[in-house]
Amino acid sequence: MTNALLGYDTAYAIHDGQDPGAFQDIAEVMEITPPNEQSDDVEATHYKSPGKKREYIQGLTDPGEMTFGINWIPSDATDTIIQGLKASGEKRDHRITWPNGVTWTFNGYIKGFEPTAPIDDRMTATVTVRVSGSTTIA
Repeated sequence: MTNALLGYDTAYAIHDGQDPGAFQDIAEVMEITPPNEQSDDVEATHYKSPGKKREYIQGLTDPGEMTFGINWIPSDATDTIIQGLKASGEKRDHRITWPNGVTWTFNGYIKGFEPTAPIDDRMTATVTVRVSGSTTIA
């Protein structure tokens, strides 16, 4: 028997920046690609490295970027939040809530906003968030 989950009922929210404030749900989210952390490779080869092979240690970790896609409705509440944060460059806490209730919370700023308006389909947008710091999983 599998424990696989559908992505249905996943939620995305951005903190309003107030103290203590609250998370504001982002409406009409249809796709989320979570942060992709990558560690640098730091070469640690020396004159006596076994077998004349290069050796590496893990360097600093780049928390990466993440994207989410929305059904785009110009000037609705979600668009207003995203456009305001994109213009200000302000970092905020972002939260993904998975269908099983697990949350991933991270800090970041809106780096990109790419809308599309096809002639025969819904208007959508892809939002890119530059993550800053660690992701907290709860």
